[in-house]
Amino acid sequence: MEKILIVDDSILQAAKLKSILEEEYEITVAHSPEEGLTLASEGHFSLILLDVVMPGMDGFTLLKKLQEEIITQNVPVILITSLADVQNEQTGLILGAVDYIIKPFNPLIVKARVNTHVKLYTYRKQIEHQSRTDQLTGVANRRQYDSYSAQKWKEAARLRVPFSVCMFDIDRFKVYNDTFGHPAGDKVIAAVAKTVSSYLRRSTDFFARYGGEEFVAFLMGDESGKAFAYLKEIRQAVESLHIPHDPAVSQWVTVSIGGVTVMPKEELSFDFVVKMADNMLYDAKKNRAQSGGLDE
Repeated sequence: MEKILIVDDSILQAAKLKSILEEEYEITVAHSPEEGLTLASEGHFSLILLDVVMPGMDGFTLLKKLQEEIITQNVPVILITSLADVQNEQTGLILGAVDYIIKPFNPLIVKARVNTHVKLYTYRKQIEHQSRTDQLTGVANRRQYDSYSAQKWKEAARLRVPFSVCMFDIDRFKVYNDTFGHPAGDKVIAAVAKTVSSYLRRSTDFFARYGGEEFVAFLMGDESGKAFAYLKEIRQAVESLHIPHDPAVSQWVTVSIGGVTVMPKEELSFDFVVKMADNMLYDAKKNRAQSGGLDE
């Protein structure tokens, strides 16, 4: 069930809206702009119904703040008002509102407009998800990595926590493809992605297909020793899948991992950290026999 947030200082008006919509949607009500902003930032809403006239912060001001927040800037907002004049409608649309509903409420019009914008938002989210998801593995793709990496790096710098960049590569994958064929190779890529992503489930973890048989992960908050032990566990989990490799190179399919843990600083380039991790991956693959496929 899709979630809708109603922000209206009038208890009666909010209750009326809720009664119209609650059979089809999960409704949350806020009776002040400040409460509405907090709830909008914490929840995952498909639509916000926002009263224009409220004491203190009016609906237009709150709409501006919602547009400035990363979490809420793409959530559609329908303005609720009795000010049925062109100037206020124009102001709201310029600020980013998707529609208007005029008081007193007509239940059929309210349902029709709400349904339309919830469906549009849901469809847009599906398209966005597909564009940022690797179709073979179901994990994030390179496009999402490119847009997400800077955000996570800045977040770690703001929170002043360690940040680990980890590069994964399936060992001797070209030999595997030449031996078993590309369809079998695709299954291996998907199996490796599923296994690694099953370990990276914390809200601060990020995992993506970097390209071909290579993957990348971010870990936030772990010291280097803890991150290293965690990655060794993941590497062993992939080997424990016991996917047969070409006997000439290896008994099982394995991965090598190169990682680096740093404390983000303004003078430290994220791209440089990624290059360091990539160099570690190269060393891990070169010294796999001695390092177990992982270099720190």
